[in-house]
Amino acid sequence: MSVSNPKTFAAPPAAATAASKTGTEAGATPRLSGRLGVASIVLIVVAAASPLGVIGGTVPLAIASGNGAGLPFIYLLATAILLLFAVGFTAMTPHVPSAGAFFSYVEKGLGRRAGLGAAFVALLSYLALEAGVYGLFAPAVDEVVRAYGGPGLPWWVWAAAALVAVAWLGHRNIELSGKVLAVLLVAEVLIVLVLDAAIVFGGGGAEGLSTGFLTPSTVLSGAPGIALLFAILSFIGFEATAVFRDEARDPDKTIPRATYLALLVVGGFYALSSWLLISVWGDTGIVQKATDAPGTLLSETTALYLGTAGSHIVQVLLATSLFACILSFHNISSRYFFQLSGQGIFPATLAGTHVRHRSPHRASAAATAVVVLFLLVAVVAGWDPIVQFYTWFAGFSSLGVVVLMTLTSVAVLVFFRRQGAPAGSWKRSVAPALGLLGLLGILGLILQNLPTLVGNSVPLAIAVVVLILASFGAGAVVAARRPQATAGAAPSSC
Repeated sequence: MSVSNPKTFAAPPAAATAASKTGTEAGATPRLSGRLGVASIVLIVVAAASPLGVIGGTVPLAIASGNGAGLPFIYLLATAILLLFAVGFTAMTPHVPSAGAFFSYVEKGLGRRAGLGAAFVALLSYLALEAGVYGLFAPAVDEVVRAYGGPGLPWWVWAAAALVAVAWLGHRNIELSGKVLAVLLVAEVLIVLVLDAAIVFGGGGAEGLSTGFLTPSTVLSGAPGIALLFAILSFIGFEATAVFRDEARDPDKTIPRATYLALLVVGGFYALSSWLLISVWGDTGIVQKATDAPGTLLSETTALYLGTAGSHIVQVLLATSLFACILSFHNISSRYFFQLSGQGIFPATLAGTHVRHRSPHRASAAATAVVVLFLLVAVVAGWDPIVQFYTWFAGFSSLGVVVLMTLTSVAVLVFFRRQGAPAGSWKRSVAPALGLLGLLGILGLILQNLPTLVGNSVPLAIAVVVLILASFGAGAVVAARRPQATAGAAPSSC
């Protein structure tokens, strides 16, 4: 990465880089180790986005309540906004040697109190989303099992089985999780690409291939703001590339490349697949179809082009896609616990690394314990796994992650301005400022439509905002009361 002033924008010293890879020196922040390349990190974060789940769930909702046939353009716009965010995010990466992702960037730019506030919001957001997706996964598995003549069981049985598998994988080296995610992700993307190819070679539906996304009147029809909101929610997870800094082969190169590649792959996949899904039912008929049957739009389309067998494959892969999503967010949450414990915020024992797997096994266990608590509350309270448990937790997480991206954009601008970056610098000023404007617009849309995201409940929407603010405030208070709680805990292994 080139710099305009090597004295002002110096790369981290070699010693810091070495420490980040070993993390074995007494008195240093505990570090993980690994050799993840660009492809491995991309697989992990793209799996968190659950591409098949987005095409089968989010896209029909965005078509029905958003701007209909103009949705593919909205996905391209969302990709552009997030790429602008990524420019500043990755430009700052060499100056943030710790693997704390958002909170490390916010702390570097806005100070320790803001950084820990962001850390608490991030941790709670990712844990809530990890837990909430169990509410989608369990019914999906139950549907597959019953379709093949199996018994219908309570949703929490399937959730518990998946939780055990996730806990086992989280205990082991990240590279094993990466391999599992690679298999699941390739399978789910492959079936959608096969469907896409069948639609293209079939010439689309009765109206041919859709042209709505090229027509300004169609793009601006309906509620494009709602469509943009759903589009941004489809990307959640990509921003976690920096969480795996310590386990990356060459973090200063791997993290930026993985971030850009994840955005381009996910954005291109969503734009292409939503365009072809629309093409099957036509620009004039897609809104009604998506409104009438949002939950079965993908399976019905697959049955038309790939037959009953293809439809069954999609059912199975939807469940595995959601499992991959859970596993990805578990890995992210574990590393937040690990980093915060290494800084003395949580008990130092959680910053221990497994002597053989070199994994944050204790932090992984802590993340599992919190998710178990969330699941128990949902079961005891009798919440519907999708309508209440998933919807409420996803609404909270969506707001939390966008707030974090917005704070990170501000931190990037403040950091580089303090370092003397020229106002005309694309990487350090212009692109981050444009990304910030886009994120502020999205944040406004989320706040405006938050009641819809959390089950059409205004009181619940207010509670979500209050909880976000309380989480941020709690982190700031901890930072103020424990100013010496920094990277001073020695690593441990067992």
